[in-house]
Amino acid sequence: MTRIFSGIKPTGHLTLGNYLGAVRQWVAAAGTGAPDETLYCVVDLHALTVEHDPARVRRLSRQAATLLLAAGLDPQVCTLFVQSHVDEHTRLAYLLECTASDGELRRMIQYKEKAAKAEASGQGVRLSLLTYPVLMAADILAYGTDEVPVGEDQRQHVELTRDLAVRFNQRYGHTFTVPRATLPAVAARVMDLQDPTSKMGKSHDVTTGIVYLLDEPDVVTRKVMRAVTDNLGGVSYDRAERPGAANLLDVLAACTGGDPVELAAGYDGYGALKRDVAEAVVETLRPVRERHAELAADPGAVEKVLREGAERARAVSRPVVDRAYRAIGLLAP
Repeated sequence: MTRIFSGIKPTGHLTLGNYLGAVRQWVAAAGTGAPDETLYCVVDLHALTVEHDPARVRRLSRQAATLLLAAGLDPQVCTLFVQSHVDEHTRLAYLLECTASDGELRRMIQYKEKAAKAEASGQGVRLSLLTYPVLMAADILAYGTDEVPVGEDQRQHVELTRDLAVRFNQRYGHTFTVPRATLPAVAARVMDLQDPTSKMGKSHDVTTGIVYLLDEPDVVTRKVMRAVTDNLGGVSYDRAERPGAANLLDVLAACTGGDPVELAAGYDGYGALKRDVAEAVVETLRPVRERHAELAADPGAVEKVLREGAERARAVSRPVVDRAYRAIGLLAP
């Protein structure tokens, strides 16, 4: 049995980058075994590490769960739940805080970037922003996870999770499975259409370069047609020298199943490439948008999926976390 776990933060509306870089992998992985072998989570606790509106977090958490179902996750063959509904995540997080070091957390790239942004805005840096990679490690390790399908930007956090699992096992006896990250072949990190050197993030302030899963077709087309490219002439795939073109080719390849280098050879200019990318993205997202509308009309059904998913997740994680409590030296209740 190979157990798979991954999660997504409700810090903004889900994007094309989320879908191509992670969610589509989740759908492909689900259904290969029992429902408790593939677990997917809306990690709402992670959304509290920065300034937030409570009502918006609740709304986006529900929307994220609905979109994951709309994207093809089947609760009959996988487990979908909300992080805060399963106490084992926070129970284990403290044990891992007692295993991690201050230095390795401060070296996390996302912490450096988000802390700098928070300080620049005058909001201050929450302690949870520093420690949230440990909570992410707890999310993964609580389930005896073997594989973590993630986007490229989360690879460093999975490496930290591996380090903590190995360290805990060495100090207190074998307790955790050491997981590994899995990445998609193409479009592992979809970039912002207006800034192709930055990830297409769901919580960016400027949204003109971000394609959201619920964008209308005309909005998707407009954003793609305005994508930043270059004036070097022709079309070629070169991430370093031509990031805008490479990003469009990666997206087209991910949507059509092609190879970005081979696709580049079929274009003389960006007009035709952008039109094809826009059409491919619209058609890729169409069934997701349609299914989301159906699910949103019956919120009770989504809540039932999340309630049953949390029960199933607790049944898997509680024995693992109880074992960790015993291993580290805590008395049984």
